[in-house]
Amino acid sequence: MDGKPESEPQIIPSTLSHIDFIDDPENFSYNEFFSRYMLANTPCLFSSKFTQSWGSRKSWVTSEGKPNWAHLLQNFGDAVVPVANCDVKEYNANPKEQIPLQEYISYWRDYTESACQSPKGCLYLKDWHMRREFPGENVYDTPVYFSSDWLNEYWDAITQDDYRFVYMGPSGSWTPFHADVFRSYSWSANICGRKKWLLFPPGQEEYLRDCHGCLPYDVTSPVLQDTNLYPNYNRCCPPLEVLQEAGEIIFVPSVWHHQVYNMEDTVSINHNWVNGCNVSVMWRFLQAELEAVQKEIGDWKENMEDWDAHCQVIMKSCTGIDYKEFYTFLKTIAEHRIRDLENAPQDCPPEGSVDTMAPGPQHAHFDIGKIADILLLLINNQDFQKVDKEALNPPPGELLSHLHKLIDRQPSPC
Repeated sequence: MDGKPESEPQIIPSTLSHIDFIDDPENFSYNEFFSRYMLANTPCLFSSKFTQSWGSRKSWVTSEGKPNWAHLLQNFGDAVVPVANCDVKEYNANPKEQIPLQEYISYWRDYTESACQSPKGCLYLKDWHMRREFPGENVYDTPVYFSSDWLNEYWDAITQDDYRFVYMGPSGSWTPFHADVFRSYSWSANICGRKKWLLFPPGQEEYLRDCHGCLPYDVTSPVLQDTNLYPNYNRCCPPLEVLQEAGEIIFVPSVWHHQVYNMEDTVSINHNWVNGCNVSVMWRFLQAELEAVQKEIGDWKENMEDWDAHCQVIMKSCTGIDYKEFYTFLKTIAEHRIRDLENAPQDCPPEGSVDTMAPGPQHAHFDIGKIADILLLLINNQDFQKVDKEALNPPPGELLSHLHKLIDRQPSPC
Protein backbone atom coordinates (compact mmCIF):
# COMPACT_ATOMS: atom_id res chain seq x y z
CA MET A 1 0.00 0.00 0.00
CA ASP A 2 0.97 3.67 -0.35
CA GLY A 3 2.60 5.66 2.40
CA LYS A 4 0.59 7.18 5.21
CA PRO A 5 0.39 10.67 6.71
CA GLU A 6 1.47 11.57 10.20
CA SER A 7 -0.84 11.90 13.21
CA GLU A 8 -2.89 8.79 12.51
CA PRO A 9 -5.01 7.24 15.25
CA GLN A 10 -2.80 5.34 17.62
CA ILE A 11 -2.83 1.62 18.31
CA ILE A 12 -4.03 1.14 21.87
CA PRO A 13 -2.11 -1.33 24.06
CA SER A 14 -3.99 -4.56 24.65
CA THR A 15 -3.45 -4.07 28.39
CA LEU A 16 -6.12 -1.33 28.56
CA SER A 17 -8.52 -2.57 31.25
CA HIS A 18 -11.25 0.09 31.32
CA ILE A 19 -12.54 3.13 29.49
CA ASP A 20 -12.82 6.62 30.91
CA PHE A 21 -16.16 7.89 32.18
CA ILE A 22 -16.89 11.55 31.39
CA ASP A 23 -19.32 12.85 33.97
CA ASP A 24 -19.74 16.63 33.73
CA PRO A 25 -20.50 18.49 30.44
CA GLU A 26 -19.54 21.77 32.11
CA ASN A 27 -15.97 20.62 32.72
CA PHE A 28 -15.18 18.70 29.55
CA SER A 29 -14.14 20.64 26.46
CA TYR A 30 -14.09 19.76 22.80
CA ASN A 31 -10.33 20.20 22.86
CA GLU A 32 -9.99 17.54 25.56
CA PHE A 33 -12.08 15.08 23.59
CA PHE A 34 -10.16 15.87 20.41
CA SER A 35 -6.73 15.19 21.90
CA ARG A 36 -7.46 12.52 24.51
CA TYR A 37 -9.93 10.35 22.60
CA MET A 38 -10.28 11.14 18.88
CA LEU A 39 -6.61 11.60 18.07
CA ALA A 40 -5.61 8.91 20.56
CA ASN A 41 -8.27 6.56 19.10
CA THR A 42 -9.38 5.63 22.61
CA PRO A 43 -12.98 4.83 23.68
CA CYS A 44 -14.83 6.65 26.43
CA LEU A 45 -18.27 6.78 27.99
CA PHE A 46 -20.29 9.97 28.56
CA SER A 47 -22.75 10.26 31.45
CA SER A 48 -26.49 10.71 31.02
CA LYS A 49 -26.04 14.41 31.80
CA PHE A 50 -24.96 14.88 28.17
CA THR A 51 -28.37 13.75 26.85
CA GLN A 52 -30.78 14.90 29.56
CA SER A 53 -32.17 17.75 27.40
CA TRP A 54 -32.97 15.56 24.38
CA GLY A 55 -36.62 15.33 23.33
CA SER A 56 -36.39 11.56 22.96
CA ARG A 57 -35.18 11.15 26.56
CA LYS A 58 -38.46 12.73 27.64
CA SER A 59 -41.06 11.57 25.13
CA TRP A 60 -39.73 8.17 23.99
CA VAL A 61 -39.45 6.82 27.56
CA THR A 62 -42.12 6.08 30.15
CA SER A 63 -41.85 7.09 33.80
CA GLU A 64 -40.70 3.51 34.47
CA GLY A 65 -37.78 3.92 32.07
CA LYS A 66 -39.30 1.67 29.39
CA PRO A 67 -39.85 2.43 25.69
CA ASN A 68 -42.94 4.62 25.25
CA TRP A 69 -44.63 2.47 22.62
CA ALA A 70 -47.74 4.66 22.52
CA HIS A 71 -45.70 7.74 21.61
CA LEU A 72 -43.64 5.87 19.02
CA LEU A 73 -46.77 4.46 17.41
CA GLN A 74 -48.51 7.81 17.32
CA ASN A 75 -45.55 9.63 15.74
CA PHE A 76 -43.82 6.96 13.63
CA GLY A 77 -46.19 3.98 13.43
CA ASP A 78 -46.53 4.00 9.62
CA ALA A 79 -42.77 4.19 9.02
CA VAL A 80 -41.24 1.16 7.32
CA VAL A 81 -38.20 0.00 9.27
CA PRO A 82 -35.41 -2.58 8.80
CA VAL A 83 -35.66 -5.51 11.20
CA ALA A 84 -33.00 -8.20 11.68
CA ASN A 85 -33.55 -11.73 13.01
CA CYS A 86 -30.92 -12.29 15.72
CA ASP A 87 -31.59 -16.04 15.72
CA VAL A 88 -30.56 -16.56 12.09
CA LYS A 89 -27.03 -16.33 10.73
CA GLU A 90 -26.67 -15.30 7.09
CA TYR A 91 -22.99 -15.19 6.17
CA ASN A 92 -21.62 -13.15 9.11
CA ALA A 93 -24.74 -11.10 9.82
CA ASN A 94 -28.48 -11.40 10.44
CA PRO A 95 -31.03 -11.38 7.59
CA LYS A 96 -33.23 -8.27 7.45
CA GLU A 97 -36.73 -7.48 6.28
CA GLN A 98 -38.65 -4.22 5.98
CA ILE A 99 -41.86 -3.99 8.03
CA PRO A 100 -44.03 -1.15 9.43
CA LEU A 101 -42.93 0.09 12.84
CA GLN A 102 -46.41 -0.62 14.22
CA GLU A 103 -45.99 -4.27 13.26
CA TYR A 104 -42.59 -4.42 14.95
CA ILE A 105 -43.88 -2.83 18.16
CA SER A 106 -46.81 -5.29 18.23
CA TYR A 107 -44.27 -8.13 17.94
CA TRP A 108 -42.06 -6.52 20.61
CA ARG A 109 -44.92 -6.26 23.11
CA ASP A 110 -45.89 -9.90 22.56
CA TYR A 111 -42.27 -11.02 22.79
CA THR A 112 -41.71 -9.22 26.10
CA GLU A 113 -44.99 -10.46 27.59
CA SER A 114 -44.14 -14.04 26.52
CA ALA A 115 -40.87 -14.14 28.47
CA CYS A 116 -38.81 -13.37 25.35
CA GLN A 117 -40.27 -16.24 23.33
CA SER A 118 -41.70 -16.01 19.82
CA PRO A 119 -42.00 -18.28 16.79
CA LYS A 120 -40.59 -15.33 14.82
CA GLY A 121 -37.36 -15.42 16.84
CA CYS A 122 -35.61 -12.46 18.42
CA LEU A 123 -36.11 -9.47 16.12
CA TYR A 124 -34.01 -6.30 16.32
CA LEU A 125 -34.86 -3.00 14.60
CA LYS A 126 -31.50 -1.82 13.24
CA ASP A 127 -30.15 0.95 11.01
CA TRP A 128 -33.39 2.93 10.73
CA HIS A 129 -32.71 6.30 9.07
CA MET A 130 -35.24 8.01 11.33
CA ARG A 131 -33.55 11.43 11.23
CA ARG A 132 -33.65 11.49 7.43
CA GLU A 133 -37.30 10.40 7.30
CA PHE A 134 -38.50 12.72 10.09
CA PRO A 135 -36.17 15.75 10.03
CA GLY A 136 -38.58 17.96 11.97
CA GLU A 137 -38.85 15.75 15.04
CA ASN A 138 -37.23 17.00 18.24
CA VAL A 139 -35.37 13.78 19.03
CA TYR A 140 -31.76 14.67 19.84
CA ASP A 141 -28.93 17.12 19.20
CA THR A 142 -25.55 15.84 18.06
CA PRO A 143 -23.09 16.62 20.87
CA VAL A 144 -20.41 19.12 19.86
CA TYR A 145 -17.70 16.49 20.43
CA PHE A 146 -19.00 14.56 17.41
CA SER A 147 -19.82 17.56 15.22
CA SER A 148 -16.83 17.28 12.87
CA ASP A 149 -18.60 14.58 10.86
CA TRP A 150 -17.44 14.39 7.24
CA LEU A 151 -19.54 11.33 6.37
CA ASN A 152 -22.90 12.87 7.16
CA GLU A 153 -21.80 16.30 5.94
CA TYR A 154 -20.99 14.77 2.55
CA TRP A 155 -24.10 12.62 2.23
CA ASP A 156 -26.28 15.53 3.33
CA ALA A 157 -24.70 17.62 0.57
CA ILE A 158 -25.57 15.08 -2.14
CA THR A 159 -28.93 14.22 -0.47
CA GLN A 160 -28.59 10.49 -1.08
CA ASP A 161 -27.93 8.82 2.24
CA ASP A 162 -26.75 9.29 5.79
CA TYR A 163 -25.11 7.37 8.59
CA ARG A 164 -27.49 8.30 11.41
CA PHE A 165 -29.51 5.43 12.80
CA VAL A 166 -32.06 4.41 15.42
CA TYR A 167 -31.93 0.95 17.02
CA MET A 168 -34.73 -0.66 19.04
CA GLY A 169 -34.81 -4.13 20.49
CA PRO A 170 -35.86 -6.40 23.36
CA SER A 171 -33.66 -8.00 25.95
CA GLY A 172 -31.44 -10.55 24.24
CA SER A 173 -31.22 -8.80 20.89
CA TRP A 174 -27.63 -8.32 19.79
CA THR A 175 -25.20 -7.37 17.03
CA PRO A 176 -22.52 -9.86 15.93
CA PHE A 177 -18.78 -9.16 15.97
CA HIS A 178 -17.79 -6.41 13.51
CA ALA A 179 -15.95 -3.15 12.90
CA ASP A 180 -17.90 -0.14 11.68
CA VAL A 181 -18.48 0.95 8.08
CA PHE A 182 -15.36 2.46 6.43
CA ARG A 183 -13.68 1.75 9.79
CA SER A 184 -15.30 4.96 10.97
CA TYR A 185 -15.80 6.24 14.47
CA SER A 186 -19.21 5.70 15.99
CA TRP A 187 -21.13 7.14 18.89
CA SER A 188 -24.15 5.44 20.37
CA ALA A 189 -26.57 6.92 22.93
CA ASN A 190 -29.04 4.87 24.93
CA ILE A 191 -32.41 6.62 25.04
CA CYS A 192 -33.57 3.92 27.43
CA GLY A 193 -32.37 0.48 28.45
CA ARG A 194 -28.89 -1.03 28.93
CA LYS A 195 -26.28 -2.40 26.55
CA LYS A 196 -23.22 -4.55 27.09
CA TRP A 197 -20.29 -3.87 24.77
CA LEU A 198 -17.36 -6.21 24.14
CA LEU A 199 -14.58 -4.06 22.67
CA PHE A 200 -11.30 -5.24 21.15
CA PRO A 201 -8.43 -2.79 20.52
CA PRO A 202 -7.10 -2.54 16.94
CA GLY A 203 -4.99 -5.52 15.96
CA GLN A 204 -6.51 -7.95 18.47
CA GLU A 205 -9.03 -9.12 15.86
CA GLU A 206 -6.16 -10.77 13.98
CA TYR A 207 -5.85 -13.34 16.78
CA LEU A 208 -9.55 -14.14 16.38
CA ARG A 209 -9.33 -15.24 12.76
CA ASP A 210 -9.97 -18.89 12.02
CA CYS A 211 -7.65 -21.18 10.04
CA HIS A 212 -9.15 -19.76 6.82
CA GLY A 213 -8.50 -16.15 7.84
CA CYS A 214 -12.16 -15.35 8.60
CA LEU A 215 -13.32 -13.39 11.64
CA PRO A 216 -15.83 -15.02 14.01
CA TYR A 217 -19.54 -14.31 14.03
CA ASP A 218 -19.79 -14.56 17.83
CA VAL A 219 -16.69 -13.97 19.97
CA THR A 220 -18.34 -15.69 22.94
CA SER A 221 -18.85 -18.99 21.10
CA PRO A 222 -17.06 -22.00 22.66
CA VAL A 223 -15.88 -23.01 19.18
CA LEU A 224 -13.20 -20.32 19.38
CA GLN A 225 -11.40 -22.46 21.95
CA ASP A 226 -10.81 -25.13 19.32
CA THR A 227 -7.16 -24.47 18.48
CA ASN A 228 -7.46 -26.38 15.22
CA LEU A 229 -10.05 -23.88 13.99
CA TYR A 230 -8.79 -20.77 15.84
CA PRO A 231 -5.04 -21.31 16.29
CA ASN A 232 -4.30 -17.84 17.74
CA TYR A 233 -7.32 -17.36 19.98
CA ASN A 234 -5.30 -17.78 23.18
CA ARG A 235 -3.08 -14.85 22.16
CA CYS A 236 -6.01 -12.42 22.07
CA CYS A 237 -6.54 -10.13 25.04
CA PRO A 238 -9.88 -10.32 26.88
CA PRO A 239 -12.37 -7.79 25.54
CA LEU A 240 -13.07 -4.56 27.32
CA GLU A 241 -16.54 -5.09 28.76
CA VAL A 242 -18.58 -1.91 29.05
CA LEU A 243 -22.07 -1.62 30.55
CA GLN A 244 -23.88 1.37 29.06
CA GLU A 245 -26.83 2.68 31.06
CA ALA A 246 -29.82 4.74 29.95
CA GLY A 247 -28.83 8.19 28.73
CA GLU A 248 -25.14 7.38 28.40
CA ILE A 249 -23.16 7.77 25.17
CA ILE A 250 -20.28 5.52 24.17
CA PHE A 251 -17.56 6.64 21.76
CA VAL A 252 -16.17 3.71 19.72
CA PRO A 253 -12.97 4.62 17.87
CA SER A 254 -11.77 3.44 14.45
CA VAL A 255 -10.96 -0.26 13.92
CA TRP A 256 -12.17 -1.28 17.37
CA HIS A 257 -14.07 -4.49 16.63
CA HIS A 258 -17.03 -5.05 18.92
CA GLN A 259 -20.07 -7.14 19.78
CA VAL A 260 -23.11 -5.58 21.46
CA TYR A 261 -26.02 -6.95 23.55
CA ASN A 262 -29.25 -5.36 24.74
CA MET A 263 -29.62 -6.35 28.38
CA GLU A 264 -33.25 -5.14 28.53
CA ASP A 265 -35.73 -3.33 26.26
CA THR A 266 -33.46 -0.73 24.68
CA VAL A 267 -33.72 2.19 22.26
CA SER A 268 -30.54 3.87 21.02
CA ILE A 269 -29.28 6.41 18.51
CA ASN A 270 -26.05 5.84 16.58
CA HIS A 271 -23.92 7.86 14.18
CA ASN A 272 -20.98 6.65 12.10
CA TRP A 273 -18.52 9.41 11.27
CA VAL A 274 -15.15 10.19 9.75
CA ASN A 275 -13.08 13.35 10.01
CA GLY A 276 -9.51 14.58 9.75
CA CYS A 277 -8.41 12.42 12.69
CA ASN A 278 -9.29 9.09 11.04
CA VAL A 279 -9.68 9.74 7.31
CA SER A 280 -6.32 8.00 6.80
CA VAL A 281 -7.89 4.86 8.30
CA MET A 282 -10.77 5.10 5.83
CA TRP A 283 -8.28 5.44 2.96
CA ARG A 284 -6.33 2.35 4.05
CA PHE A 285 -9.60 0.44 4.40
CA LEU A 286 -10.58 1.32 0.82
CA GLN A 287 -7.19 0.20 -0.46
CA ALA A 288 -7.54 -3.11 1.35
CA GLU A 289 -11.06 -3.61 -0.04
CA LEU A 290 -9.89 -2.95 -3.60
CA GLU A 291 -6.95 -5.29 -3.11
CA ALA A 292 -9.36 -8.02 -1.97
CA VAL A 293 -11.53 -7.50 -5.06
CA GLN A 294 -8.49 -7.59 -7.35
CA LYS A 295 -7.38 -10.85 -5.75
CA GLU A 296 -10.86 -12.36 -6.05
CA ILE A 297 -11.17 -11.73 -9.80
CA GLY A 298 -7.46 -11.81 -10.61
CA ASP A 299 -7.86 -14.82 -12.92
CA TRP A 300 -9.91 -12.68 -15.34
CA LYS A 301 -7.45 -9.79 -15.54
CA GLU A 302 -5.94 -10.73 -18.88
CA ASN A 303 -9.23 -11.57 -20.58
CA MET A 304 -11.61 -8.96 -19.12
CA GLU A 305 -11.91 -5.63 -20.89
CA ASP A 306 -11.67 -2.69 -18.47
CA TRP A 307 -10.70 -5.02 -15.63
CA ASP A 308 -9.65 -2.11 -13.40
CA ALA A 309 -12.98 -0.35 -13.93
CA HIS A 310 -14.84 -3.57 -13.08
CA CYS A 311 -12.83 -3.80 -9.85
CA GLN A 312 -13.99 -0.31 -8.90
CA VAL A 313 -17.64 -1.24 -9.63
CA ILE A 314 -17.41 -4.37 -7.48
CA MET A 315 -15.67 -2.46 -4.71
CA LYS A 316 -18.43 0.16 -4.67
CA SER A 317 -21.12 -2.54 -4.53
CA CYS A 318 -19.38 -4.04 -1.47
CA THR A 319 -18.40 -0.89 0.43
CA GLY A 320 -20.70 1.84 -0.92
CA ILE A 321 -17.89 3.94 -2.39
CA ASP A 322 -15.18 3.73 -5.06
CA TYR A 323 -12.05 5.78 -5.65
CA LYS A 324 -13.82 8.41 -7.79
CA GLU A 325 -16.44 9.01 -5.13
CA PHE A 326 -13.76 9.06 -2.45
CA TYR A 327 -12.17 11.94 -4.35
CA THR A 328 -15.56 13.67 -4.58
CA PHE A 329 -15.98 13.13 -0.84
CA LEU A 330 -12.62 14.78 -0.10
CA LYS A 331 -13.32 17.59 -2.57
CA THR A 332 -16.73 18.35 -1.03
CA ILE A 333 -15.34 18.64 2.50
CA ALA A 334 -12.41 20.72 1.20
CA GLU A 335 -14.80 23.14 -0.52
CA HIS A 336 -16.83 23.47 2.68
CA ARG A 337 -13.71 24.22 4.75
CA ILE A 338 -12.47 26.77 2.21
CA ARG A 339 -15.85 28.48 2.44
CA ASP A 340 -15.66 28.36 6.23
CA LEU A 341 -12.29 30.14 6.14
CA GLU A 342 -13.55 32.76 3.70
CA ASN A 343 -16.48 33.53 6.02
CA ALA A 344 -14.49 33.41 9.26
CA PRO A 345 -13.80 36.61 11.21
CA GLN A 346 -10.34 38.00 10.55
CA ASP A 347 -9.51 38.87 14.15
CA CYS A 348 -8.40 36.22 16.62
CA PRO A 349 -10.80 35.77 19.55
CA PRO A 350 -9.56 36.70 23.02
CA GLU A 351 -7.25 34.12 24.57
CA GLY A 352 -9.18 31.47 26.45
CA SER A 353 -12.55 32.36 24.94
CA VAL A 354 -12.72 29.26 22.72
CA ASP A 355 -11.20 25.81 22.63
CA THR A 356 -8.24 25.72 20.28
CA MET A 357 -9.71 22.84 18.28
CA ALA A 358 -13.41 23.66 18.52
CA PRO A 359 -15.16 23.74 15.15
CA GLY A 360 -14.10 27.02 13.59
CA PRO A 361 -11.15 28.49 11.65
CA GLN A 362 -8.51 26.44 13.47
CA HIS A 363 -10.42 23.26 12.79
CA ALA A 364 -10.93 24.22 9.13
CA HIS A 365 -7.15 24.59 8.73
CA PHE A 366 -6.64 21.22 10.39
CA ASP A 367 -9.14 19.56 8.05
CA ILE A 368 -7.59 21.12 4.95
CA GLY A 369 -4.18 19.82 5.96
CA LYS A 370 -5.52 16.29 6.45
CA ILE A 371 -7.41 16.39 3.15
CA ALA A 372 -4.22 17.47 1.38
CA ASP A 373 -2.31 14.57 2.98
CA ILE A 374 -4.80 11.98 1.76
CA LEU A 375 -5.32 13.64 -1.62
CA LEU A 376 -1.58 13.42 -2.31
CA LEU A 377 -1.66 9.70 -1.50
CA LEU A 378 -4.72 9.22 -3.71
CA ILE A 379 -3.13 11.03 -6.66
CA ASN A 380 0.02 8.91 -6.36
CA ASN A 381 -1.93 5.67 -6.01
CA GLN A 382 -1.48 3.43 -9.06
CA ASP A 383 -5.08 2.22 -9.03
CA PHE A 384 -6.43 5.77 -8.88
CA GLN A 385 -4.20 6.71 -11.80
CA LYS A 386 -6.09 4.13 -13.90
CA VAL A 387 -9.48 5.65 -13.03
CA ASP A 388 -11.24 7.78 -15.66
CA LYS A 389 -10.87 11.25 -14.14
CA GLU A 390 -12.24 13.30 -17.04
CA ALA A 391 -15.44 14.17 -15.17
CA LEU A 392 -13.65 15.14 -11.96
CA ASN A 393 -13.89 18.89 -11.43
CA PRO A 394 -11.59 20.37 -10.40
CA PRO A 395 -8.89 17.90 -11.44
CA PRO A 396 -7.28 16.32 -8.36
CA GLY A 397 -3.91 17.94 -8.95
CA GLU A 398 -5.48 21.38 -9.24
CA LEU A 399 -7.38 20.93 -5.98
CA LEU A 400 -4.23 19.75 -4.20
CA SER A 401 -2.30 22.77 -5.45
CA HIS A 402 -5.02 25.08 -4.14
CA LEU A 403 -5.03 23.38 -0.74
CA HIS A 404 -1.25 23.66 -0.48
CA LYS A 405 -1.46 27.40 -1.19
CA LEU A 406 -3.99 27.76 1.62
CA ILE A 407 -1.77 25.78 3.97
CA ASP A 408 1.30 27.85 3.07
CA ARG A 409 -0.41 31.09 3.98
CA GLN A 410 -2.08 29.72 7.09
CA PRO A 411 -1.85 32.32 9.88
CA SER A 412 -0.20 31.56 13.19
CA PRO A 413 -2.59 29.90 15.68
CA CYS A 414 -4.55 32.37 17.78
